[in-house]
Amino acid sequence: MAYWLIKSEPNKYPFSALVTDKNTSWDGVRNFEARNNLRSMKRGDLALFYHSNIGKEFVGVARVTGEARPDPSAPGEDWSVVDFAPVQALTAPVTLAQVRAMPALAEMALLKRSRLSVAPVTASEWKVILAAARTKL
Repeated sequence: MAYWLIKSEPNKYPFSALVTDKNTSWDGVRNFEARNNLRSMKRGDLALFYHSNIGKEFVGVARVTGEARPDPSAPGEDWSVVDFAPVQALTAPVTLAQVRAMPALAEMALLKRSRLSVAPVTASEWKVILAAARTKL
C-alpha cells in the first residue's frame, strides 16, 4: 500500500462533502507531476485529505477506490482522474504550522513542493501525521 496527499480548497470541495458523497472522482488536476502521482495510485491506497488556502490543515483520510482513467473534464487532453471514498475524519486536524514544527516532516512534499496538489507521503510521515491527529485506522 502507498500513501498520498490530496489537497482541496474547503470552499470548493471540503472533506465533509466527500463524506456526504461517499465517493468522488478527483478531477481538474492540471499539473504533470500531480497527474503522474494520480496515475501511480492503486486501489486500496490511502490519502491524507488536506484543506488548502483556507484552514491549511489535514482533516481526513480517503481511500483510492478507482485507479486512473481519462479526465472527462478535459476531453482530448492527457489528464487523469482517480476515485476516492472517505475512510474517516481525523480526530484532531493537523495544521500547516504543526507540520512545519515537526523535524520528522521537514522533507514532506507539503513543505518542499507546496504548490503540488497530489503528492506521495512516506510511511513514516503517515505515522507522524496520524499520531499528531490522535487518529488510529
